[in-house]
Amino acid sequence: MSTRIRLTPEDRREQLLELGVAMIGERPIDEFSIDALAHDASISRGLLYHYFGSKQDFVRAVLRRMADGLFEATAPVDDPSLEVRLRVSIQAYLRWVGANLTGYVSFLQEAQRGNNEVRDIYLSARAALTDRIFDSCSAEELAAYGISDLPRVRMFARSWAAMVEDVVLNWINDPQDLSEDEIVASLTRSLAGVLGAVSA
Repeated sequence: MSTRIRLTPEDRREQLLELGVAMIGERPIDEFSIDALAHDASISRGLLYHYFGSKQDFVRAVLRRMADGLFEATAPVDDPSLEVRLRVSIQAYLRWVGANLTGYVSFLQEAQRGNNEVRDIYLSARAALTDRIFDSCSAEELAAYGISDLPRVRMFARSWAAMVEDVVLNWINDPQDLSEDEIVASLTRSLAGVLGAVSA
């Protein structure tokens, strides 16, 4: 006779979020099913609503978890070279997007549809990724690449990140005879060009 393990509220919430991320990775957000999730987690719909309040609240929590996963996956490595740290992070981003393509594209589409709350999650996640470039570097490191840490430069960094996102999604769909190393190297070099132009 098997014994069901009783999860703590924190563990149950974590389980539901992980299941939600996995489910959004397999189907678009607008096909997201609370019934299917409740079945997979062996809980009632009512218990899920107890933890998250509504389907919309749950989806937003799942998207925040997805954004956190991307942030963690692209954390800078411990290397004295800014170029190396950036290249490794871009490579990690490319591979993470490739492994989570369905969910990530669905996330972007939902943000672009005008869902303000989802768009805020998306923009906050992008700002966190680009702000980390500045926060993990000294002024001297940035200056070596012609970059200054100014509000306008951080603004351009977020626009650069949008370009990276677009290039990566297009490359995954059609590599255009570019290898992973080539696309990563090109995106790495482009940062200094974009930010150096506005740092002057």
